Amino acid sequence: MNLVEEFRCHRRPVSGQDLAKALSISIRTLYRDIESLRALGAGIDGEPGVGFMMRSGFLLPPIMFTVEEVDALVLGSLWVADKADKPMAEAARKAMARLTAVMPTELTDRVEAKYLSVTPSSHSQRETIDMSAIRRAIHAERKVLIGYNDAAGNSSERVIWPFFLSYLDGARLISAWCELREEIRHFRTDRMSNLTELPARYPKRRHDLIKDWRELESSEGPHK
Repeated sequence: MNLVEEFRCHRRPVSGQDLAKALSISIRTLYRDIESLRALGAGIDGEPGVGFMMRSGFLLPPIMFTVEEVDALVLGSLWVADKADKPMAEAARKAMARLTAVMPTELTDRVEAKYLSVTPSSHSQRETIDMSAIRRAIHAERKVLIGYNDAAGNSSERVIWPFFLSYLDGARLISAWCELREEIRHFRTDRMSNLTELPARYPKRRHDLIKDWRELESSEGPHK
């Protein structure tokens, strides 16, 4: 936990404002995190307005997994690192490193044995758009403007309502309502020439679009 490491950088009491600033969090979040650490057994002296100091000797409790769960986490991390876009791949590596740091030694040894692997993908063309922007738009239920090249090479500009993102072995696919075609369509990310997040939210809830899509898929098959 970053707060534990920050405490270890200070040998004297440090103010809540300084801690919050160092961690780029709100003071309210800081106080909540301090109480969480205290609940885990951390000896943190001090109070708001005075300053805080963590007594030495505190270690985060080890995260307990079965060996099969560890193998599943390693395999999943390797898959994401290879198949997903760069921000997601880097997040998978960091998440696995954090988990490994708090695992018991016998499980850490299993992670470091590296006897699992994922065959590298042979993507014909990586996307040039910001995949993080797509994920933000999906979660915020916002429209996006894209430049798109279809299979025949025809270019168009479209406003879409993205609601689902599929990570396939050879491509990544966005399921969205297309305002140009007035129906749900699927767009390959490697065929997008540009992408702009729009401030407007789309008028339908994401879970309703997903429900419509599922019904469409089961009755007619996917539209491509």
